[in-house]
Amino acid sequence: MSASAPPASPHVMNTYGRLPIALERGQGCRVWDVDGRQYLDALGGIAVNTLGHNHPKLVPALQDQVAKLIHSSNYYHVPLQEQLAAQLVERSGMTNVFFCNSGLEANEAALKLARKYGHDKGIERPQIVVYEKAFHGRSIATLSATGNPKVQAGFGPLVEGFIRVPMNDIEAIRKATEGNPDVVAVFFETIQGEGGVNPMRIEYLQQLRQLCDERNWLMMIDEVQCGMGRTGKWFAHQWAGIVPDVMPLAKGLGSGVPIGAVVAGPKAANIFAPGNHGTTFGGNPLAMRAGVETIRIMEEEGLMQNAADVGAHLKAALQRELGSLPGVKDIRGQGLMLGIELDRPCGVLVGRAAEAGLLLSVTAESVIRMVPSLILTREEADEIVSLLAPLVKAFLAE
Repeated sequence: MSASAPPASPHVMNTYGRLPIALERGQGCRVWDVDGRQYLDALGGIAVNTLGHNHPKLVPALQDQVAKLIHSSNYYHVPLQEQLAAQLVERSGMTNVFFCNSGLEANEAALKLARKYGHDKGIERPQIVVYEKAFHGRSIATLSATGNPKVQAGFGPLVEGFIRVPMNDIEAIRKATEGNPDVVAVFFETIQGEGGVNPMRIEYLQQLRQLCDERNWLMMIDEVQCGMGRTGKWFAHQWAGIVPDVMPLAKGLGSGVPIGAVVAGPKAANIFAPGNHGTTFGGNPLAMRAGVETIRIMEEEGLMQNAADVGAHLKAALQRELGSLPGVKDIRGQGLMLGIELDRPCGVLVGRAAEAGLLLSVTAESVIRMVPSLILTREEADEIVSLLAPLVKAFLAE
């Protein structure tokens, strides 16, 4: 690893356990540190860098926009908002979009939508069903919706109004909400990211859609990490053939430019009125241009199909190399959102992989997570396996 990477700054708040690496530039799925050391990037900025680094079509478009208008504020119409909203509506089968700056903000807006939906129906203390192991952000409300006691520790009292259930168990949610007239929404990730790359089953998603229809609840699907083509469809829930009422997006939508969005269907599209919600930076022209160009380039280059194909190739190769090892509990996920669950905490592998020239993360303590850019090639997928497999084997043999 880079010997001359800067030490932790005395002036930057100590909120991250960083590796001793300072990255300087990137090209495609590769990045270089300040000492010129190269890494294969299997983390993609945590599922953010959809088009990789320094994409030859994205960079000139952003340079063009910076020279025109970066920010104007929502006192005025922003034509690029209309353009990006129309593209998201078309691809989601939903109707309206609110733009913000991050996944946390998009999830916070979804929670506000659900509460307002309840209040509009005369429910004084609306309740929202959330899930074990979920992660929706680190604001006080999204932290309260999150299913990780470690992340919540030290920040109580948490926001009330959440009912927590296990994944993929329709009877559990029926039982937890039975006879409760205050439930207004169900809120979940199609594939949990921070919780350990845990997918919702297709039949469960369909049962949940039916339950929401029966009980007039909002179905709110957090597609912040698993959306924007990562699984081989625009949004991961589309594999189940369902349409949510509310869908927060962020991460990959801007290919590295900060952006968030809440897409709403007919049941939720008109809940907010002027004054109910807002943002200073959200929907700025630069972020909107990044979103418009990301979608255009994804379609021009067939990146959703690439995510499906290369993801399946990578998963099969990981299964072949590691699947039968004692200590490997599961290899799961879809497209280019994959996790390898080990039977013990394996955070040490993040640093060892970086030493070997591979960037990835470990989440939920024992799950190796890979969410590379959607431009990843089969050759690069094979390279990930060739770098990672020996490290996992050596670790499990310790």
